[in-house]
Amino acid sequence: MPTPTIQDKEGRSRSAAPMPHPLPPSTTEQQDQQAFCSHLEDRTLLQGPNRRLMELKLLFTVMADFMRGLRGLHFVGPCITVFGSARFEEDHPHYIKAREVGAAITRIGFTVMTGGGPGIMEAANRGAKDAGGRSVGCNIELPFEQSHNPYLDRWVTMKYFFVRKVLLMKYSYGFVIMPGGFGTLDEMFEALTLIQTKKVRNFPVVVMGSAFWGELQNLVNSMVTNGTISPEDLDLICWTDSVEEAIAHLNERAVKQFGLTCAVPQKSRSWLWEKGI
Repeated sequence: MPTPTIQDKEGRSRSAAPMPHPLPPSTTEQQDQQAFCSHLEDRTLLQGPNRRLMELKLLFTVMADFMRGLRGLHFVGPCITVFGSARFEEDHPHYIKAREVGAAITRIGFTVMTGGGPGIMEAANRGAKDAGGRSVGCNIELPFEQSHNPYLDRWVTMKYFFVRKVLLMKYSYGFVIMPGGFGTLDEMFEALTLIQTKKVRNFPVVVMGSAFWGELQNLVNSMVTNGTISPEDLDLICWTDSVEEAIAHLNERAVKQFGLTCAVPQKSRSWLWEKGI
């Protein structure tokens, strides 16, 4: 006796008409999609299946993106990455606080790394320069104009967001989350997920701005109440408004935990596309 099919089990006849296929996109829709993707390569990667040769080409562009970042940032030293909104001007309290944070990070021996753009990113890089420290950025190509800020010793510009996020995590021994939007939330929870799942070491995460992040902190606490995260996962985060407390947490959970010390800088090799800093 033949094994019943899913359709048989659901009470439908084997001879029932097959499900209709969706209509192919019109010529106008295809042209609109091509025009949309022509500005940025990552749009083509994310649009769905492509021709086999196009997929191969895209893999090489991803590899080139990684190579550009790995060679450009190889000698930046141990970093603390500061995440935050690009939309705050220099007279905004959050910008001023981020500038203080950047300077304080420098004073305990770290390079300040950001996404390289304006707003909070610029403020943190600027603070590092105020204190005579090292400042680097990992920028991203966007459909609208996005240039690196003027307070960087070294920067790279990536095509792909996921490559950029890997680089921002790769060279960091801790993360400071300043007020921001969707991108900041994405970067924050990416870092927390990697730490929680033991993909990276138990790096310190500092979230600054209790008024701004208050509802998010309540949401995280409710995750514990509902059992979707463990109570010890809260230990991953230091919620604070104090620059001094933030730096003490970074010093305790990064410098002391990993035994970081000042090392003799390695010599860069131009034939490997490396640059010193």
